[in-house]
Amino acid sequence: MDDLLREYLPILIFLGLALTLGLVLILAAAVLAVRSPDPEKVSAYECGFNAFDDARMKFDVRFYLVSILFIIFDLEIAFLFPWAVAFKDLGAVPFWSMMVFLGVLTVGFAYEWKKGALEWE
Repeated sequence: MDDLLREYLPILIFLGLALTLGLVLILAAAVLAVRSPDPEKVSAYECGFNAFDDARMKFDVRFYLVSILFIIFDLEIAFLFPWAVAFKDLGAVPFWSMMVFLGVLTVGFAYEWKKGALEWE
């Protein structure tokens, strides 16, 4: 039992400190917070100006195409970094799998480019 306590005591101390610090910060924010915010602070925020149109208006399809572009490049970077770090230890199959993946992303990028997602009027 003594060995078990010695192994887990640093974890228990860390958890105790984390809980104490969390509670202290939450209580400090509740005690020190401003109680009377101005009307501008509690007003609805809609892109820096007051909302004046219907919230269900249609958006141009280019907004969606740009978001797809972001997802394409975000996924590419998220998969390329770990692959590049472990590149020396990988064989031929992971290399060609990544080339297929990059090929699919390139086809997606070419499709978006052809559809005019990168051209704004």
